[in-house]
Amino acid sequence: MKNPFGPLITAMVTPFDEQGYLQLETAVELAQKIGENGSDGIVLAGTTGESPTLSKEEKLELIHKVAGNTSGVHIIAGTGSNNTAESIKLTREAEKAGADGIMLVAPYYNKPPQEGLYQHFKEIAGATSLPVMIYNIPGRTGVNVSPETVISLSQVDNIVAVKDATKDLEQTAEICRRTGDDFALYSGDDSVTMPVLNVGGYGVVSVAGNLAGNKIKEIIDMYHRGNNKEAVARFHEMVPLFKAMFWSTNPIPVKEALRLAGYRVGAPRLPLTEMPEESREQLYRLLKGYNLID
Repeated sequence: MKNPFGPLITAMVTPFDEQGYLQLETAVELAQKIGENGSDGIVLAGTTGESPTLSKEEKLELIHKVAGNTSGVHIIAGTGSNNTAESIKLTREAEKAGADGIMLVAPYYNKPPQEGLYQHFKEIAGATSLPVMIYNIPGRTGVNVSPETVISLSQVDNIVAVKDATKDLEQTAEICRRTGDDFALYSGDDSVTMPVLNVGGYGVVSVAGNLAGNKIKEIIDMYHRGNNKEAVARFHEMVPLFKAMFWSTNPIPVKEALRLAGYRVGAPRLPLTEMPEESREQLYRLLKGYNLID
């Protein structure tokens, strides 16, 4: 299962209509476009997909519809939560719905010890035949999956990757140094993709990939071909866009960016809100500068 997902994975937004209802046809259109624009994989029902506001039924509808109608791109289902038993159930159902892989966020709020984290991820991975990516984002979950725990989990047959959103390059480097070639570390933040690659990372789970996948894929491909100087220069050019995706809580900016680009993805569901007009105008000018909108 060496690097089964490819180096560029996009965490896709979840489209809603004006009343906030799930728009499955638009999700298929967007997923296909993201795949055509360079992404090797797509995460559905992750943080960028507003997973906290999606019901279990909506998540499975989304996975089934997109997986059944999208070709050429791996569909990775976000099935993690802070309830191990419920995550196992959702993971099994996501596999039946057609997912190609699973992403499991660290349990949030209940702050388990490292042994609890290890057992949580191991139990869920044992309930599926699909490749599994761990998602470590302490800023949202309140708990850090330590390097030792990630390294131990990398020995589980179908745990093949970690999405590292810690921005702790010392921790990132230790994981890369002490895991095998059959385990991939992905940057969990576009803005540190190049530093992560430089300490042994494989790719990125991207928010900006919803809009600019081709540009990001070119940077990663340049790096892996050894053209580091050009890759760094291209990366520096993209940093303002990467930063813009976090002008407000993700996915508020990326949803607004997609709407400005003509995609019918709707507004975020409460408790998230839309961008203020001033920020929307600033975002419009930025996107124009990257030729991402007409």
